[in-house]
Amino acid sequence: MYSGAMQLPAMPHQLLAQRITQFYDDEVRSRYFRGLDFAGPQGDPGWFGPGSAVWHVHSHMPALVFGLQCAAYLERFDPSIFWMGVDHSRIVERDESGEPTMQVDPEGAAVRLGHSVSFFIATAYGSTATAERVAKTVRAMHHTVKGTRPDGLHYDADDPDWLRWNYATVVWGIATAHEYYHPNPLRGKTIDRYYREFVKVGHALGGTDLPETKAETLDCLYSYLPKLALTYGAAMATGPNLADAQAQPPGGEFVDWAIRDTLPSWAAAMVMHRRPNPVERAARQAAVWSVINGIHFTMGPLPEFRQAQQRVAKAAGRQGVSPTSPTHAPGTDPKRSRAKAEQMA
Repeated sequence: MYSGAMQLPAMPHQLLAQRITQFYDDEVRSRYFRGLDFAGPQGDPGWFGPGSAVWHVHSHMPALVFGLQCAAYLERFDPSIFWMGVDHSRIVERDESGEPTMQVDPEGAAVRLGHSVSFFIATAYGSTATAERVAKTVRAMHHTVKGTRPDGLHYDADDPDWLRWNYATVVWGIATAHEYYHPNPLRGKTIDRYYREFVKVGHALGGTDLPETKAETLDCLYSYLPKLALTYGAAMATGPNLADAQAQPPGGEFVDWAIRDTLPSWAAAMVMHRRPNPVERAARQAAVWSVINGIHFTMGPLPEFRQAQQRVAKAAGRQGVSPTSPTHAPGTDPKRSRAKAEQMA
């Protein structure tokens, strides 16, 4: 008689975790982590180090990725950012003649996500040199993003107002996803630790006059409302329009609802999002929580996080070892072509 243990079928979150792990290994780490050092030099805490709010928040990769999706959703309410993406990235699909269809290109979206994940992991856990390197690369790309919208208005990714809006959407997205779906979230005054620490990243990208608390960030986002609008491309990628799309990714409606559920009330109104009754909302959020944390628990800590822990472990008892800070001074980067900027990635 066979006495071995019965092999149970994989649970849905385990299958999804396997797919994400394979995607991370094959499409993100192999392509966007080249030359980034997490294991050395010994004792270098990087920009944040152990015990920081950033290490705690970014160690949960599924919540981090969800937060980046929330940020991308909100930032597209700035028409200039939407047209930056149309004109300067592969995130929008193009027809045979090269004209944008206003539909999302899944491969282009995956490339953007890969770059974003590597940046926010590298700035959190990389050595000081690694954090400086990825920040310099992103600045180089931003310096090339300039153009004119179809309505004749000029856009420039180096504009201080754009940098402030972009920074506020990112820190809001990551922190909000953490508060909603991390199993041990920072709340109240402790979440402000994250906002205050993360401002280093905004400064490294050339941002100035950046919000440093949750309240300041929400006020900053709301202050941009007169400049915001719902573009056709953004409207066609959410809510009922997403449900009607021909080629949406599996679970797309589920993720789309979860993103809209995090929006500030004024932003939710822009896409006519209405929260369901409290019982249904709690049930939906519980389902999202289960998926996000099921993936996290199945994947375990990222190798980069474990390497960073080992890198700084020997410095734990040393005096005077503290996190470093970005050295970038706005206006000091050399001019680079788009091709050279892409070679830096």
